[in-house]
Amino acid sequence: MEFEGKTEKEAIDKAVEALGLERDEFDVEILENTKPGLFHKGNVKIRVHINAQNDQQDDLPVDEEDDAAEEAPAESSVEMETSERLEPEGDFEIKLLNFVEDLIEKMDYPGNAYVCYRNDNKIRIMIESEHSGILIGKKGKNLDAIQLLVNVYAGKLMENPKRIIIDVEKYRERRESNLVKLALRTAEQVRRTKRSKLLEPMNPFERRIIHTALNDMEDIATKSDGEGLLKQVRVIYRPVE
Repeated sequence: MEFEGKTEKEAIDKAVEALGLERDEFDVEILENTKPGLFHKGNVKIRVHINAQNDQQDDLPVDEEDDAAEEAPAESSVEMETSERLEPEGDFEIKLLNFVEDLIEKMDYPGNAYVCYRNDNKIRIMIESEHSGILIGKKGKNLDAIQLLVNVYAGKLMENPKRIIIDVEKYRERRESNLVKLALRTAEQVRRTKRSKLLEPMNPFERRIIHTALNDMEDIATKSDGEGLLKQVRVIYRPVE
């Protein structure tokens, strides 16, 4: 995604406004920097690269241990997935891809969608678009909204459909990787201090990653605190006899 302005600041301000992101949520590459002259105005062209989420949690409050620890989902580890382009299987996947492309077209941010991963429980769809930053949105909120709509549509196509994951520019892959690192880092802190710790509010998809990453640790438990869609995961020390 490229933006232009008379100065670097003006170009960055345009990027911030267009993408709905904070300045520290993307990197800037200077493509062109023309100084103002006698017969022409100055011009700066930049290219924006979306950062993965910054998951440092050192400033989050530490809470006392909660005795009612919620067990993590019964999955042994976070599943490694590929991002290769797969041919759609059956009418269900074809209709899903068409729905995604029609949806982002109606949003005025057109692109192409393809299946990049599938198993018995879920299908991951990748979107390629020149408007990837906008489709992702601030902290992935636009991407979450698109994913919600696609899953609602999938539920209309069949009963008990697979879970549909929507990704853009491997944003979720980077996010998942950072969340796993966050989970392991927090577990070590909880183990060292023997005090529970609350993480930032997360959607169900992100909370599942935290639960799964720590599921095999005998002395660490996790539970979700709060109400509504966004809840906080509490990481808890559990003494092993």
